[in-house]
Parts: sequence; C-alpha cells; structure tokens
Amino acid sequence: MMRTRIAVVIVALSVMAAAACFAANPQMGTWKLNEAKSKLAPDMGKNTTVVYSEQKDKIKVTIDGVGKDGKPRHSVWVGKFDGKAYPVNGNNIPVNSIAYRVINDRTNEVTAMKDGKLMWSGKIEVAADGKSRTATINGTDENGKKFKSKAVYDKE
Repeated sequence: MMRTRIAVVIVALSVMAAAACFAANPQMGTWKLNEAKSKLAPDMGKNTTVVYSEQKDKIKVTIDGVGKDGKPRHSVWVGKFDGKAYPVNGNNIPVNSIAYRVINDRTNEVTAMKDGKLMWSGKIEVAADGKSRTATINGTDENGKKFKSKAVYDKE
C-alpha cells in the first residue's frame, strides 16, 4: 500500500515537472504589426511579421518587413534568451547581432548591435491575455540620429 502511494506521488511530481519544463513561452508564435496602435519612428523600416519558434535548445526569430528605403527586409536570428549576442542574418537590415534576455515570463530585454556597437535596445512585452505584444526601443540610427519607437503586434 505504501509503495503504491509513493509510486503515485513520484508519477504526479514527474508529470508536474515535465509540464513546467514544457510550459508554453508566450513569445512563441506569429505576430503581425498593428500599425494603428504603433508609434514607429520616422525614417525607420517596419517589421510587419515576426515569428518566434523553438529549435531544439534555441529560439529562432524570423522577421519580414520593409526597410526605410521601401525595399523588402528579411532576417533570421537563432540563439538563446541568455543576454549574449548572436548573429542575425538577412537582407536590408541595419544590425548584425542581437541579444535577448528574459526579464520575466512575458518580458524580454533586447539589444541590437552593428560590429559590436550598440544601435538600439528596449523591451518586448506580451500582454497578460497573450493576444498582443509591444516592442519599445530607443537607439541611434545609422546617421547618429536618436530615435524612439513603439511597435504593437497582434498574435495570429
């Protein structure tokens, strides 16, 4: 009888631990820019679609949009949300590495660099209901002009 209870407790704890490990990250999924709710900096491009997906022990962030020149923009970042910079590859993008750091279960800090120089930083926060997220960034453009931008995305 005692062995059965111990076995049941062990199984229950194992299931709870597994569920905690695989709990859905609210950042994951496809996000579409809501231009009406956003306050994008002038002379900046815009990321119209952002997709977060899990790749083994890393995260893949795929971004599609339009550069400030009006030409299509596409980038892919693969790394961990550990605060370390990982390369970002793509076309028509003003940075070559990005670092994400988890602040809490709904908020990440993000910094973007070009050749090791900080270009912009900010926070990406998913709303409590998980249906939208807001990316607020501050930085300096390629010409040295400071900017502030707020992009609101709706989850698809």
